[in-house]
Amino acid sequence: MNDETSRAPLAPAIAARAEKVAPFLAMDVLARAAAKERAGDHVVHMEVGQPSAPAPRAAREAAKAAIDVGRIGYTEALGIAPLRERIARLYRDAYGVEVSPQRIVVTTGSSAGFVLAFLAQFEPGDRVAITAPGYPAYRNILEALGVEPVTIPLEKASGYVMTGAALEAAHAAAPLEGALAMSPANPSGTMMDAATLADVGRVCREKGLWFVSDEIYHGLTYGAPAETALRFDPDAVIVNSFSKYYCMTGWRIGWLVVPERLVRVVERLAQSLYISAPYLSQVAALAAMDATEELEAVKAGYARTRAMLLDELPRIGLDDLHPADGAFYVYANVARFTNDSLDFSRRLLDEAGVAATPGVDFDPIDGSHWLRLSFAGSFEECREGVRRIGAFLR
Repeated sequence: MNDETSRAPLAPAIAARAEKVAPFLAMDVLARAAAKERAGDHVVHMEVGQPSAPAPRAAREAAKAAIDVGRIGYTEALGIAPLRERIARLYRDAYGVEVSPQRIVVTTGSSAGFVLAFLAQFEPGDRVAITAPGYPAYRNILEALGVEPVTIPLEKASGYVMTGAALEAAHAAAPLEGALAMSPANPSGTMMDAATLADVGRVCREKGLWFVSDEIYHGLTYGAPAETALRFDPDAVIVNSFSKYYCMTGWRIGWLVVPERLVRVVERLAQSLYISAPYLSQVAALAAMDATEELEAVKAGYARTRAMLLDELPRIGLDDLHPADGAFYVYANVARFTNDSLDFSRRLLDEAGVAATPGVDFDPIDGSHWLRLSFAGSFEECREGVRRIGAFLR
């Protein structure tokens, strides 16, 4: 064997942008918890924002009927017309906003919606404002696309929400091309009121920025209903999903509302990236939108669990919380117990059997002092989780 044939082949380099993408720690915690369960341990799951309730009965029955028909094929890249029309009606009925069905894009979950929106809006090197704490996939997707996320730290004085003043200051420091806000928020459930949402929209219009509003927890509020950014900025790009209120995480179905000038751009991207959202999921989603009584009963369960957590967590020493206005999360300060929330969450799982997400998933800087607890599971499981956490902290 000569030198040429014995020489090890050169390994191609991994893309630098992909190497930069941080892990989604909530999913890492879920994997560790699953390993403990396979070993026979009982784990209380408070780490992932996944409803424990099944998809509405009507959704499941619609999917079964579609299977019985036999042919499950592609759809139009923008989604089936009845679903786009029904989503448009939701904006009229729930918010008093008229949206043409032509502006609705059905996506493979909100995750695909973000990819489509970011590709249509931003060039590599553009700068987009996001919040800390905030959903980690924003930062990770932007970086994977070569777009720079610009962090706006959330402050107690402003109610832990993005404000127009903070966005304006970030843009003045170095020009932005867009801003992304979420209400109700992940990891906290904190909501932007109408005036704040309108002010962020105003700054985006005045500065010529794209405004992306993540509204996937709409429907899950425990006081005033959430406002859509479309009420204040008709050109805002809305991201929503059937995963949370509609209990359809594994169906991977969501939607965008985009300005007319982006429709064809997003359609071309969707055609090439995934052709269309799954037909079965679209059929099921359409049926789910009229399952209000069943879904409101699920939400009532969240409300009961939320009330228990807000009462019990301060009793065990977790009394510094972001306002839990919506969604199904409590974001708790654990600084009196640790300055390393990642290690804290690992020990909590290993020693107490409670899976929770470390704050560093949502805030790489100050998240070391915070922990996210999801109450998407059952009341009894969450109450057991609080009991275990209390014992762990003693």
